[in-house]
Amino acid sequence: MSPRESRPRVGPLAARPGQVPPLDVDAMLDDPGTGIIVCCGSGGVGKTTTAAALALRAAERGRKVVVLTIDPARRLAQSMGIEKLDNTPRPVADIKGTAGGSLDAMMLDMKRTFDEVVESQATPEKARQILENPFYIALSSSFAGTQEYMAMEKLGQVRAGAQRDGSYDLIVVDTPPSRSALDFLDAPERLSSFLDGRFIRLLLAPARGPAKLMSAGFGLITGALNKVLGGQMLRDVQTFVTALDTVFGGFRQRAQQTYALLQADGTAFLVVAAPEPDALREAAYFVERLEEDSMPLAGLVVNRAGAPPRGRLSADEAMAAAARVRKRDPQSVTAGVLRLHADQARLVERESRLRERFAAAHPNVPTVVVPALPTDVHDLAGLRRIGALLAKGS
Repeated sequence: MSPRESRPRVGPLAARPGQVPPLDVDAMLDDPGTGIIVCCGSGGVGKTTTAAALALRAAERGRKVVVLTIDPARRLAQSMGIEKLDNTPRPVADIKGTAGGSLDAMMLDMKRTFDEVVESQATPEKARQILENPFYIALSSSFAGTQEYMAMEKLGQVRAGAQRDGSYDLIVVDTPPSRSALDFLDAPERLSSFLDGRFIRLLLAPARGPAKLMSAGFGLITGALNKVLGGQMLRDVQTFVTALDTVFGGFRQRAQQTYALLQADGTAFLVVAAPEPDALREAAYFVERLEEDSMPLAGLVVNRAGAPPRGRLSADEAMAAAARVRKRDPQSVTAGVLRLHADQARLVERESRLRERFAAAHPNVPTVVVPALPTDVHDLAGLRRIGALLAKGS
């Protein structure tokens, strides 16, 4: 039986008619068949906090966990009590529980990961040529899509290392904000298109082909490029592409392997959203894209939901009562309390309608709703509380 077949049902059969199916977070974390959890979502919805809370809860329930963040906000280190996160996993202290779990945290260093790939695939001399090349330095630091491609590289590296030495049995990945969070799904194809493109093939022609390729037409083209780019830059580009051509096959192969890993049993994608129109529209985009690419969607986390006000008064009833009290006593504190009650009730009603609209469009997406906390999460205690709320909402 495959890991996915052994998991408790969290799909439509687990829900009553008209309800969004619940997401059983603890069942997902406890299942030894769950090896990778990918948290994705738009910016500002608590995605990094969710990833850290899931990783901490899994570790305190006995899993050997590493959480990888590529969120440029760098808030994960502070919440986990680590002075600095980098490309090397750092142990998180003060893990509770007696189940023998552990937690490491790391942040993607895009350029260092690119350097490691080059060093592992090329001879020392060839690697030095690439690493010292000015065009490579610019590409590895700021080229569009490099971060997402290197995220796949690092995920593949961590997974391979864990399989070799048994260091981890669960990897939690925190992705970049906004729709770019899914760009890593396209990264291998985009990098392939760039390196296989007509311009790159033209630059490689002198190195790949016979001398006759250096025709008068090619001379005119390189002459024009010299004027546009400058002679030194053109030589840097040609040198870089010629050197990288010898190692690119390894890039593409590993990226394709990681892509297959993301589609495989044992991987779970969680879409994180806030109960706001824009965030839920983004969440719908993520859900639809993951389904199109046959990625294993575990469910939706709706963060920072409003808590229903105490009492049974509806928003309209509370406002009517406030108006009556204010008419008798314009300075009444009670009238202000009733208005606050009405505002909170309207907020909860609006959020509920938004979630119902999402559920109607995506009825088979298991969902967990996490209420907003009165303060920001900045330590392990806060992450534990978020983890407990994720499980309680299951």
